[in-house]
Amino acid sequence: MNDMQSSLPPLLTFSDVGKSYQALNGIAYQAIRGFNLDITEGDFFCLLGPTGCGKTTILSMLAGFEMPTSGSIRLAGETIQGTSADRGVVFQSHDSLYPWLTALENVEFGLRMRGVDKATRRERAIQQLRIVGLAGQEKKHPQELSGGMKQRIQIARVLANRPKILLMDEPFAALDAQTRNLMQQELRRIWLEDRVSVLFITHDIDEAVTLGTHIGVMQAGPASNLKGIVRVEIDGERERTQSSFIEHYRQVHAMIRDEVDKSRRHELSQSAGA
Repeated sequence: MNDMQSSLPPLLTFSDVGKSYQALNGIAYQAIRGFNLDITEGDFFCLLGPTGCGKTTILSMLAGFEMPTSGSIRLAGETIQGTSADRGVVFQSHDSLYPWLTALENVEFGLRMRGVDKATRRERAIQQLRIVGLAGQEKKHPQELSGGMKQRIQIARVLANRPKILLMDEPFAALDAQTRNLMQQELRRIWLEDRVSVLFITHDIDEAVTLGTHIGVMQAGPASNLKGIVRVEIDGERERTQSSFIEHYRQVHAMIRDEVDKSRRHELSQSAGA
């Protein structure tokens, strides 16, 4: 385990994980190589990196959407071999909501599919809507709600299943700046109340410092790996004007700056060779 992380036993462990793809020209493309990471229970871990560094690939393997080419991923001691309700995924788009169902029914949906009785799932769904700040909106359909409210329903639906870890792949990228800032604050409030473990994918340093307990910085791809981890230690509310916030921002920026440059050089070389 990285010495900047907690001494608690890890909830999640990536052990020497690699992922390769077969390109259209028949040449193998290695997206991830030798990736190692421990995340402890209750962590809000933000994974940050330049475009093409494999952030989403890491999340997809953890979610069970695809399997690693090498190495292993273990959650609570069990090797991940496919999808499971113990890993709740919040997608970037809110298209996964069912427009013919109400907010309450959308939150209940996963519980209903698992055979949870009506009274229990209704109670749990109402509780989760309250936690995400949507009490009183239970009977509205997705088309009657704003983009930010739809994303809160996604979060509530995932949390209702009581996952061991919440997986979020740039969930606020499609929102306008004002709504995005609001949702960051709301997500932090929800996390402080629920304390579910989170793996949050982002390319935004500001967002990572606002939300994370730890920030992992990825190397530029291909064959990407984890460059380092920053532990975020900011007491109380996190304001962008705080000296401690600015210092964490500078630390992460210094780590990622060279990787962004490498990524751009790689893109230019690929374009020149096309």
